[in-house]
Amino acid sequence: MKRFTKNKIIAGVDEVGRGCLAGPVVSAAVILKKGALIKNLKDSKKLTFKQRIEISKDIKNKSLFSIGVATVKEIEKLNILQASLLSMKRAILSLSKKPDLVLVDGIFAPKILYKCKTVIKGDEKIKCISAASILAKVYRDKIMIRMSKKFKNYNWNKNFGYGTKQHIMGLKKYGLTTMHRKNFNPIHKMLLK
Repeated sequence: MKRFTKNKIIAGVDEVGRGCLAGPVVSAAVILKKGALIKNLKDSKKLTFKQRIEISKDIKNKSLFSIGVATVKEIEKLNILQASLLSMKRAILSLSKKPDLVLVDGIFAPKILYKCKTVIKGDEKIKCISAASILAKVYRDKIMIRMSKKFKNYNWNKNFGYGTKQHIMGLKKYGLTTMHRKNFNPIHKMLLK
């Protein structure tokens, strides 16, 4: 993992849920405390659900962090990229300490007064981005698990809103919910029929 200037306050930012058919997009911003050692800190996609839960507890104890959410309505109104950037902006602005530098996973950063730098595959290379990736994923997964109790026919407690076979079958059989993104394929195609 890359290291940056020791005296700077660095925040890592990542989002989850861009490719889902249902639910919000969630971002986390994380400033790791000086000398924080967190085991198994890596891209959230390379960890199991249980591992993410355990590591997220450690991250919360050893960092300043915040969460930003963009709702399904905001995703539909703005488009998924702009909603993702909005959730990132909300996470960054909610931090209790102003960072000197914000490192954002990917190629897009929100328009914000802070100095931002994008890092391709940052969730694999930079610890504070990996931590943000994990916190955002855990937060969003918990939302989808809660929603799966209300909307029981889509298997969200397992697929978290991604377009799995069970989710698509649920859509075809039971139709849309308020949590579905109506401008996303295959949902948009279903509405055109």
